[in-house]
Amino acid sequence: MSNLAAICILVTAACYCDYRKKKIPNLLIALTALTDVIWCFWTEGISGAGACLVKILFTGALMYPLFAIGTLGAGDVKLFGVAAGTLPFCKILFFLFSALLISAAVSLVKFIKYKNFGQRIRYFSGYASDVLRCGRWKLYMENDAYDPKTRLCISGPVLFSLLMYMGGVY
Repeated sequence: MSNLAAICILVTAACYCDYRKKKIPNLLIALTALTDVIWCFWTEGISGAGACLVKILFTGALMYPLFAIGTLGAGDVKLFGVAAGTLPFCKILFFLFSALLISAAVSLVKFIKYKNFGQRIRYFSGYASDVLRCGRWKLYMENDAYDPKTRLCISGPVLFSLLMYMGGVY
């Protein structure tokens, strides 16, 4: 559990950078990954370090499609991966689901605050219609990715999801 505390501290630093500068530094991602792998190696040997790398890559691969269409940044995908690195494999989907559920709740609060729920639903409906009609993916919200009314820093929900795991919620 002490490794998860260290990971939470590093993810908190990522939150600070994400909310402040809208970017998660690669050095911070690398430090978190190194912490994951060293801890797994220390506690479980070479097989543990290998499993940790597999979990990081697996989680990143699951989140990659959201990056490919522009709904997540590259730092977000990497943060998801390294945050899941020391979780038990059977908990990774719970981790992802809870982080995305928290993100949805934050989005709902933003919809209410900015009174743009109808606008966002119309945009999404048009996007989904275009994708279905064309039969291929395209970038989502490419013109307003940094508008404070639409942008969501995912690092906070990632941190809260980790804290939920540490607290025994899942």
